[in-house]
Amino acid sequence: MVAPKTFFDVFRRSCRRLAPMLAMLACLSRLPTAESQTEPWMDASVPPAERAQRLVAAMTLDEIIEQISLNTGPNPNLPGCGKRNDTRHIEGLPRLHIPTVRLTNGPIGVAGGDCDPNPQTTAVPTALAVAASWDPEVSFRWGQVAGLETRNIAHHVFIAPGLNMGRIGQNGRNFEYFGEDPFLAGVMTVRQIKGVQQQGIQATAKHYVANEQETERQTIDTIVDDRTLHELYLLPFEMAVKDADVASVMCSYPRIGGVFACENTMLLTQVLRAQWGFRGYVMSDRGATKSTAPSIKAGLDLEFNSNAIWFTQPRIKAALAAGEITISDIDLMLKRRFYSMFALGQFDRPITGFTPVDFPAHARTAREIAEQGSVLLKNEKGALPLSARSLKSIALIGAVTFAGAAKLPATGPRGSITVNATHTVTPLDGVKGALDRLGSRATVTFSDGKDLATVKRLAATSDVAIVMAGDISLEGEDRPNLSLPVLDGVDQNALISTVAAANPRTIVVLKNGGPVLMPWLNQVPAVLEAWYPGQEDGNAVADLLFGVVNPSGRLPITFPRAEVEVAGGTPEQWPGVARDGVHTVTYSERLLMGYRWFDSRRIQPLFPFGHGLSYTAFSIRGLEVTPKRTDGTRPITVEFSVQNTGTRPGAEVPQVYLELPGTAGEPPKRLVAFGKVSLAAGEKKKMRLVIDPSATNHPLGYWDSNSQQWVIANGDYRVFVGKSAGAIILDGAFAIERGR
Repeated sequence: MVAPKTFFDVFRRSCRRLAPMLAMLACLSRLPTAESQTEPWMDASVPPAERAQRLVAAMTLDEIIEQISLNTGPNPNLPGCGKRNDTRHIEGLPRLHIPTVRLTNGPIGVAGGDCDPNPQTTAVPTALAVAASWDPEVSFRWGQVAGLETRNIAHHVFIAPGLNMGRIGQNGRNFEYFGEDPFLAGVMTVRQIKGVQQQGIQATAKHYVANEQETERQTIDTIVDDRTLHELYLLPFEMAVKDADVASVMCSYPRIGGVFACENTMLLTQVLRAQWGFRGYVMSDRGATKSTAPSIKAGLDLEFNSNAIWFTQPRIKAALAAGEITISDIDLMLKRRFYSMFALGQFDRPITGFTPVDFPAHARTAREIAEQGSVLLKNEKGALPLSARSLKSIALIGAVTFAGAAKLPATGPRGSITVNATHTVTPLDGVKGALDRLGSRATVTFSDGKDLATVKRLAATSDVAIVMAGDISLEGEDRPNLSLPVLDGVDQNALISTVAAANPRTIVVLKNGGPVLMPWLNQVPAVLEAWYPGQEDGNAVADLLFGVVNPSGRLPITFPRAEVEVAGGTPEQWPGVARDGVHTVTYSERLLMGYRWFDSRRIQPLFPFGHGLSYTAFSIRGLEVTPKRTDGTRPITVEFSVQNTGTRPGAEVPQVYLELPGTAGEPPKRLVAFGKVSLAAGEKKKMRLVIDPSATNHPLGYWDSNSQQWVIANGDYRVFVGKSAGAIILDGAFAIERGR
């Protein structure tokens, strides 16, 4: 005897495959309606995968096809949401209790979703600033804010984080990513995804993969060898899948080895699902779907476009009729997306309307993230912090974009998407507010930097000059070079030199989306890197300048002295060259990307990866590495003491790097562990960091392309502990002997 649920599953599937529409409708009309709440997929005690299977079995073919691409037109189910021309939602099916799913963009905060205008949300600092905190909990808190605000505006999918690497400094979207090291990026990614998904919101790991530039991004062919791909560019995605159970992955625009990412079977099926065990779904970047049957067979589940082009009723049915795809292929696409929705409770706890937001609390979080992620690059003779009560006059100088307004990042083509922030704090208001809180009567005079003669007089007659400068990084275009651009009618490099010549007490605050050159560095005593700080720009930067907060950020990306120093220094590497009519970019530096390149070439950059100063001082001593000999399966423990030897409380970030045996053919060293420790003046703590061979970042391994697996080499391993990739303080060793 057939069980009732199994019978209905089989019955419904048979019904929907009947060719004549009338027969299908008559057949379906005899089934229990979805209004009864007795449908088997609505049983929350059933595992998500089984629920997804039951739901898809109840759907008609037309209904399934409607669910594998985004809908056009206004969203009718969310009053007050407004109308977008490029709507980001998938219309629900009430009879089956399938909710309308709304998607919003993510790396700059919650913006660019299904509503127009954007609802108010918090303008948080960018991902590069989060990575610069070197604190996974900062990333988690960022994710919590994003997840809560996505839910509060009745959206379901947060299209972030971005996991691409800072391979070249000119990349227009470096600010949306976590820097140049795959392990640091992976750690930050995992915590951010967990912060988002804790709120019942789907996070999306993007752009999978090898999308490290904006120039010709929609058509380029990225040439990268298999080993480099796995060890550097795939690694953060692997960590996101295995450690965070990310709900969705967005495939990128480029071809990889001649095959578009969104129809690349090796990437979407063999690596993502077979090697890593990914259970969620893959959506395309906007317009990155390039075909119907090849994309579906490769493993793409959702076409993301303003208007569906490839996953339409006619194209899907034609592919079915031609035998290019099967009903099972179509079913699987939707099962994967429904799995993520069931797993996060989006069927059981519907997201149906706008809810209140604790914006003051989120603003405090944004401010703290901006403070934690700012990096003190230079500080000669104690130029910082500024003594508020000893100052009588302060000159605040810079292009309006950086010195006259809070620097909010923008995403979307040419910066078309910005957060509708609840408020912003300008640099002038931030400095004045800090002075008031500190009991100072100093005057602050602002200059937009356009008239150098006026600037020179102002700087010369002020106790201290603060110059704010930066760049404009945008989606869709790379920066032409690493120089500070001429902006708002201001030559920023000339401005800094002019101010420094007039006042030796000149402080530079940078607000940029990636590395910049500093030809004026020797002319100024202090430089503070603030990235794009978000809505609390003024408050966060002022608190750092006046010592209310002690800087504790570290660079997640190397700052070179000159553009020719970097790994991507040839046209073939960036921006690419035409080959047989296709724009081709070759990652010929292979594993030598970022600090690995500088290490291998023995080049001292302007500021190394991991660099950052403090208003106090720290010592790191007493390294112990255990065990000294192992078979490669046991964790390696790295212990040492950290002491605050200065007079202020502060935080240090000890970094552990590993050199593999020469037979592995790896760069000189790789980051394998780090920790951020806060210490009172004079306080000492013992830190214990672990190098775990079974961890998803494969700290001891290298990728063997022949066997398609990670391999651990026999031999001697050197352990380095330092304050940056260029400032190693301690070293130790252990050996691995494995049976052959």
